[in-house]
Amino acid sequence: MIDIAGGVNAEIAYLGLLADDEIELDSAALALSALDHPGTDLESYLDQLRAITASLEAARRPIETADLGSGAAQGALLAEIIGGRFGFIGDAETYDAPINGDMIRVLDRRRGLPISLSILYVAAARRLGWTAHALNTPAHVLVGIGPSDDMAIIDPFHAGAPVSSGQLMALLERTLGPGARPDADNLSPMSNRLTLVRLLMNQATRAEQAGDISRACVIYGRITVVAPEHDAGWWELARLQLSLGEVDAARASLNGLLEVTRDRDRRAHVRKLLTRLASA
Repeated sequence: MIDIAGGVNAEIAYLGLLADDEIELDSAALALSALDHPGTDLESYLDQLRAITASLEAARRPIETADLGSGAAQGALLAEIIGGRFGFIGDAETYDAPINGDMIRVLDRRRGLPISLSILYVAAARRLGWTAHALNTPAHVLVGIGPSDDMAIIDPFHAGAPVSSGQLMALLERTLGPGARPDADNLSPMSNRLTLVRLLMNQATRAEQAGDISRACVIYGRITVVAPEHDAGWWELARLQLSLGEVDAARASLNGLLEVTRDRDRRAHVRKLLTRLASA
């Protein structure tokens, strides 16, 4: 693999080497956040995650195991502890602020985006031995919790509140347009790696919207490290590098994309672009 990330990204290189099921979402998000807070001791933040787990364990201990067998019951306990006792909730007032996708600041403020808060819920649920996933819902990440035959959907942005089918339809209509109906992609569980990619894509998009192209490049570079086989990281990085006139860097990114993509049309397009850049 071509190394274009270098430097500080070496600290997260291990994430790209882990098998997906070996990635612990909240600690991985903390490691990504630490890149923007050099010198910060993560131990106190890891202690917060341990405290959430300990509180969940203590809360479930007096409850009969059978009473926590459903996704609805598991979701309710997560909401009681993470949303209620610890006070984690979505930041509706300054939604687009970069700190809402920065796990260190999320833990500091107990405020965040749907994706960052979903990471906390999913990781905590899994430490209890429950099945949980961040769902690929458009624009607003939700969490699926519980066994496959009795899964519930909860919304960490709203303190872990359960999401009814009607609320889900309303969310999809707001995002996809009137009459939208959920399909498999809208509600599919995201892998751990793709969950981190979505967190990073969120950060990169906000940086670009704010006109901070260099910052967006940094974030897309992190995606190529965490998820080297994810096409979008390489492609978006190359696009922005070209916008900055960094032709050699863009060539390296496009060559990185060629190494990972198996899409015939994408490969043909990238080769044509590389040919044009060679003569530029």
